[in-house]
Amino acid sequence: MYDMLGSFTTNQLKKYVQSHPALFIISLIVIIVALITLACCGEVRRKAPINFIFLFIFTLAEAFVLAVSSSTYQKEEVLMAVGITAGVCLGLTLFAFQTKWDFTMMGGILFVAVIILFIFGIVAIFVHNKIVQLVYASLGALIFSVYLVYDTQLMLGGKHKYSISPEEYIFAALNLYIDIINIFMYILSIIGTSRD
Repeated sequence: MYDMLGSFTTNQLKKYVQSHPALFIISLIVIIVALITLACCGEVRRKAPINFIFLFIFTLAEAFVLAVSSSTYQKEEVLMAVGITAGVCLGLTLFAFQTKWDFTMMGGILFVAVIILFIFGIVAIFVHNKIVQLVYASLGALIFSVYLVYDTQLMLGGKHKYSISPEEYIFAALNLYIDIINIFMYILSIIGTSRD
């Protein structure tokens, strides 16, 4: 009975959310505004409680967009992506804590890699090929995995060449959150594309 009720509620909610794209667009606008505010306005980012409010709003909007995006995949695919993402993030975080390699000097290289990924993504919009989609998602997962190590080491400080100030904890949390969400979305895309 519970499974049937849960399935009905989930299916109804899924249909409602997918048939009202305005909710998705509003959430995207909220994400962009909150992200720009937290990234560009140092006085907002460093002053409590406004920094927590913006981070909470960003997290809610991001969760909604992520839920809507995930609703286009099968439940098993989403659960598999969650498990793989958790394992990857745990492994990369442990690696960032113990490695002797300093990833904090890779900021410029990672920025260029994201620009190339962005251009490749624009090309992938027009080329409807399963291999292109898999390569794009794999490159995205790889780049944001390295970004997770980079941002973790920036947050740690210590012997690393570059670090984030302790008063920038909201910015550090935002960076880690975005890295994990991107890793999840690219892994979900890999799983979904490979099963089509």
